Amino acid sequence: MLTICKCRQFATIPSLANSFPVKCLPLSSLVKETLPIVLEIAGGLTEAKGILINTFLELEPHAVNSLSNGKTPPVYAVGPIVKHEGDDRDAGSDGSKNYRDIMEWLDDQAPSSVLFLCFGSLGSFRSEQVKEIACALERSGHRFLWSLRKPSPSGKLKSPSDYENLQEVLPEGFLDRTAKIGKVIGWAPQVDILAHQAVGGFASHCGWNSILESVWFGVPIATWPLYAEQQFNAFYMVIELGLGVEIKMDYTMNLQGDDEIIVNADDIIKAIKHLMEEDKEIRKKVKEMSRISEKTLMPGGSSHSSLGRFIDDIIENLS
Repeated sequence: MLTICKCRQFATIPSLANSFPVKCLPLSSLVKETLPIVLEIAGGLTEAKGILINTFLELEPHAVNSLSNGKTPPVYAVGPIVKHEGDDRDAGSDGSKNYRDIMEWLDDQAPSSVLFLCFGSLGSFRSEQVKEIACALERSGHRFLWSLRKPSPSGKLKSPSDYENLQEVLPEGFLDRTAKIGKVIGWAPQVDILAHQAVGGFASHCGWNSILESVWFGVPIATWPLYAEQQFNAFYMVIELGLGVEIKMDYTMNLQGDDEIIVNADDIIKAIKHLMEEDKEIRKKVKEMSRISEKTLMPGGSSHSSLGRFIDDIIENLS
């Protein structure tokens, strides 16, 4: 049951150990036009014979246990199901040459020295926000690999594209001044980059696949959610698990591009320094969760056992 305290604007959610800020709920659950759809979908899940989830018990113990009370269909946590480096690699819009260029650049960097910035299939920013990010990266002095995508025209919900000329959106001289420490790209082979030993931090929109990939490869995350359930995911990583730091946790991207909230360079720098310099405890915790995630898929692991129960239950229902 979801309990919301309107006076304090916090919600009590059984799957979380901490009170959850209402402002971080998905917009679809806060808007009267879309809330009935959300409730209908959620209600429909109660009619299922079982729910297969791409997570693992050790990552979301409160969630798995709260849904295993006999009042809901059986829940089977069988994750993390993630792509691995080299698996069906997408050549991207620039083809294999671009991929080689990215990986060769990473090969030249020191272990855990690079901050990777990538914001998902719809993740892009208008020019003012791009300039704030660029200013933060330059002032921080940290090595970075930035997947910078061009937004679709206002009013059109389409995937971002690559810039033909990065100079048109970046501050004047930025590429020259940061040539020795950074690389700005378009499309990014995210899994292969996160798997590279040079990557020490991940600024992300917090889509669930990206969350699982950051955990699997042991890369701590700086959260910048944009839409859907990503604010919830960001809260979970920062507050519940302590596996990430906040750039902005209640940010909501306006997909039409109007009235975009701007996160200033100072706030971005603070998060970068926290992630890359100051909080060694987060790095240890992420590495430990990475080791746990691998064990869950091995015989005797929680996800391996959960998958076995799932198969057994299917066979039982068919007999």
